[in-house]
Amino acid sequence: MTNAHVIFCTCPDQATAEKIAHALVEKQLAACVNILPHVTSVYQWQGQVESAAEYLLMIKSPVQSYTAIETAIRSLHPYELPEIIALSIAQGLPEYINWIQTCHASH
Repeated sequence: MTNAHVIFCTCPDQATAEKIAHALVEKQLAACVNILPHVTSVYQWQGQVESAAEYLLMIKSPVQSYTAIETAIRSLHPYELPEIIALSIAQGLPEYINWIQTCHASH
């Protein structure tokens, strides 16, 4: 198990996705954020089945940055209940994992 994870977060539009991605990287909370456009989400919300076109953020960050990332996303995200899901990275190219883990050097 590494000391890095990937956090998934869906956004309603490209502007929100870019705003969150830039904030996380600029604050050195994430080493990299990929923005995947045009994902379709089908979900249940308040008893109804909904469908929405969204943008998916794949946030690569050190585990210790999670709380600050969650706080940043909640402050920038328009959804009442934003998706914020962290998955541990079990293995990966050692040099890449090291790069992720060192992005928070000033925190």
